Amino acid sequence: MKKLFLASASPRRKELLELIGLDFEVVPSDYEEDLNLKNNPSETVRNLALGKARNVAKKVKEGIVIGSDTVVVLKGKILGKPKSKEEAKEILGNISDRELEVYSGVALVEAEADRFLTDCVVSKVKIKKLSKEEIENYVATGEPLDKAGAFGIQGRGALIVEKIEGDYFNIVGLPLFKLSEMLKTFGINCL
Repeated sequence: MKKLFLASASPRRKELLELIGLDFEVVPSDYEEDLNLKNNPSETVRNLALGKARNVAKKVKEGIVIGSDTVVVLKGKILGKPKSKEEAKEILGNISDRELEVYSGVALVEAEADRFLTDCVVSKVKIKKLSKEEIENYVATGEPLDKAGAFGIQGRGALIVEKIEGDYFNIVGLPLFKLSEMLKTFGINCL
């Protein structure tokens, strides 16, 4: 089997790949993300995932590199990771009682051939109506500060998610079903 590499320092993505029993090595990408790309969210996450995977493919020379990028979208606008507690509170106030879309782009790059495949998965998330106190308490945990859209469904953020539609793992940051289907194209069966 070809060697697998994860082009991400995300502990969540690493945990998800371990969850499905893949043997892989983490090689964080130093690709410069640009969320100001003029593409729609689907194209944006695909391009960012591919940029990360290609960046790592140049370093490893052979094997399959997995790149991924996730954004949270409210009414067509990409919500990034908050840069401060104040910005996290503002984002949480804006997403309160709203439905969001979570886009994850996945890219696979065969390092020795630069053969690649990209795809995107979209899930919907309904955030409950948040009180000012709930926002303050959640931000005080520190959890929203490194998460797109200022929440993480796999942590205490689960308490603000009223409903989801689609792939749960996509919302965490790596759609496992889509990834396993893509890996088959490169001759890698996860089951």
